[in-house]
Amino acid sequence: MAQGCLTIDNRHKERLSTPEAEKIYSSACSVVEREFDIKHLLHPRVRLVLGADKNEIWFVGREIRLTKRNLYAFAQGVVWLAFEDLMPSQQRLTIAKRAVTRADSTVEIERLAK
Repeated sequence: MAQGCLTIDNRHKERLSTPEAEKIYSSACSVVEREFDIKHLLHPRVRLVLGADKNEIWFVGREIRLTKRNLYAFAQGVVWLAFEDLMPSQQRLTIAKRAVTRADSTVEIERLAK
């Protein structure tokens, strides 16, 4: 299932097998699908980097960087990247613009009374 969507860079040979990582990846994707009632399969492109300098998600490179094996942090990263795939960047920009426009178009009641 995760073939081609998940790659692993295990710099320091942390104890993590490819099948174990694929199992966590698939499970995290499935949970997001069920939680948001998504009718299509989510399989975000993810690169897991073990042995990184710090734990972080690099959205631009679609990387989950972990200092060491941490299944919960890995699952959380997959959830973040899967969730990001649910709303393309252009749609996020459109919604943000709509929010600002809406905020600018509202008037406080005190200002109307003057």
